[in-house]
Amino acid sequence: MTYLEGVYWDLDGTIANTELEAHLPAFNNAFNDLGINWYWDTNKYIKLLKINGGKNRIAYYAKSNNDVFSEDLILKIHETKQFHYLEIIKKNCVNFKTGVFRLINELHKKKVRQFIVTSSSRNQVNLLVEILFNGFNPFEFIISSEDVELKKPNPLPYLKAIQLSGISKNNSIVFEDSNPGLKSSLAADLPTIFVPSNIPIVLEENIKLDCILDSLGDENNVANVIKGPKLKKSYVDYSFLCDYLVSFSNAKN
Repeated sequence: MTYLEGVYWDLDGTIANTELEAHLPAFNNAFNDLGINWYWDTNKYIKLLKINGGKNRIAYYAKSNNDVFSEDLILKIHETKQFHYLEIIKKNCVNFKTGVFRLINELHKKKVRQFIVTSSSRNQVNLLVEILFNGFNPFEFIISSEDVELKKPNPLPYLKAIQLSGISKNNSIVFEDSNPGLKSSLAADLPTIFVPSNIPIVLEENIKLDCILDSLGDENNVANVIKGPKLKKSYVDYSFLCDYLVSFSNAKN
């Protein structure tokens, strides 16, 4: 029987828009602190987001900029960036995306198990969850950058999450917002719903999705289904997710 047992949430851009609001200024603050003559504007950073993971992003940009950076320096930049990110988060500069807290709360009440699967570091995730949820933690566990050797777009983060949860893939749903995240969950053969962030992206041609929403919606903001089951309400709820799983299962069979 197809029923919803587990939901795996990406964090950045899925639960909250954090890239431009916190990660980008944190990178630039780190460059400034360490006397590195780099400045990433919004357009440059959006392009760099195709590289998943902060240290990978720094290394990639150094190479493309013909800067010879040691592993120690890359680590130092990333550690400084993490410090600034945490300081920005503490100032409450980041908010939930539309409908996210409402849906997470509904799923929690329905006893649906929930998890976070992210390329962010554990201390970043823990602080953001603590501040956003104000002491309420609905997540059973977190798969962070420290927990897997290979990050998204590799399927390993989601495969590890599925293994740890013990939930059947057919009873699971992933929420993602980026090409690396979508490639990761789809390669793990998981039912995936794409809800874009405030970062404009063009979906890669090899990404085949069966559910696309413009937002999760709430009482004041109507969600639009670009692809997927029809909404019974103006927003995405437990019932919609169950309908999606049934349609996903039928399509596979």
